[in-house]
Amino acid sequence: MSEKKDKLKHSDQEEMEELPAEASAPQNEEADKAPEEAPKEPSELEKALAAAEDYRRKWYSVSAEYDNFRKRNQTAVAQAFADGKAEAVLKLLPVADNFGYAYEGAPDEKTKTGIDKIIKSFNTIISSLGIEEIAVNVGDDFDESVAEAIMNVPAEEGQKPNAVARVLKKGYRQGGKVIRFAQVIVTI
Repeated sequence: MSEKKDKLKHSDQEEMEELPAEASAPQNEEADKAPEEAPKEPSELEKALAAAEDYRRKWYSVSAEYDNFRKRNQTAVAQAFADGKAEAVLKLLPVADNFGYAYEGAPDEKTKTGIDKIIKSFNTIISSLGIEEIAVNVGDDFDESVAEAIMNVPAEEGQKPNAVARVLKKGYRQGGKVIRFAQVIVTI
């Protein structure tokens, strides 16, 4: 029997020798997969390319923000300039009103001619600044978008109600914006 045991041991050893090393050792599939599936560290080049892409996106964003800021600022500066110009002219309008009153009360034609030249010169200057006189005439319907009623008077015969009876101060506008409403007397 011992011979049989020796033969069995010997045959078992031969079979083991015939099996490849992979088959003889129990396989640990997870251990084999781990090195292959482990995330690979990005190379220096990949890191640099990712950083460059990030910087490019940030640059586009900042560039767009700056462009929008520049446009807003340009619009604000233009509006401030227009408002400042209108404010300066608004302070000069009482002088023009006084020349108008002087023209109406002038005693002779030579004085009227001189005052008329001053008024025309003033109107040329404000026209060059983009400011125009609002046309409000006696007999026109009262328009509250360009004039303010200072006083009401009863309509005389032949006059219609809610019409301009007299213009006390002329109105002016810059573009579509009224910078001074005309002051008028309106019939009721």
